[in-house]
Amino acid sequence: MSPHEPRHLARHRARPGRRPHGDRARRAPAVGGQARRGRARLRPRERRRGTRRAPARGPPGHRRARPRLPARHGSRTPRRPDRLDDLVPDDSALPLVKDALRTNDTHLVAAALGPYAARHLGPHAWRHAVLKCLFTGVPVTAVHGLAHRARGDAELARMLGDFAAERTAAGRTVPQDLRTVLAHTAAPTEGAPEGVPAGALNGEEN
Repeated sequence: MSPHEPRHLARHRARPGRRPHGDRARRAPAVGGQARRGRARLRPRERRRGTRRAPARGPPGHRRARPRLPARHGSRTPRRPDRLDDLVPDDSALPLVKDALRTNDTHLVAAALGPYAARHLGPHAWRHAVLKCLFTGVPVTAVHGLAHRARGDAELARMLGDFAAERTAAGRTVPQDLRTVLAHTAAPTEGAPEGVPAGALNGEEN
């Protein structure tokens, strides 16, 4: 120690094998490392609190929730396509029916082709709905008023023939239901059944 060096400064002067600040420097945590470790600890908790992705859908064919319309006029009962004929007197629910027919959900397609579709769906959309049943495997027995509405429908017969030709060219089997519908189209035209407008059989598009 220099004779001119104050005693309280000589205490902190570095010496070989000695830490200037003793063990306090070794015990003091690194601020940056501590912050990184803190963020790493928070991430799993954040994921557990709801930032994880939703579980995957079930296997192919898994039953999905059916879209529903909100209740109207104070009723709490949700409406599905298969109940529209009782709940909607006019054609204001046709967009719901058409949306259901655009899906490949067999439950929705079958429900959409109930009495409401037979009453309000136009000829062009109805014919494509019948083809949708054949394409997705929905039994044509789900189509309300099929025998009466397909009777004598030459355009539907042509569409069925094209569909059968495409299936045959692709090496795929022709569904038996196609022959059933085709047999209905060959029958002579009769009066419309109850609830189906006469113009809907072969008339203009609604």
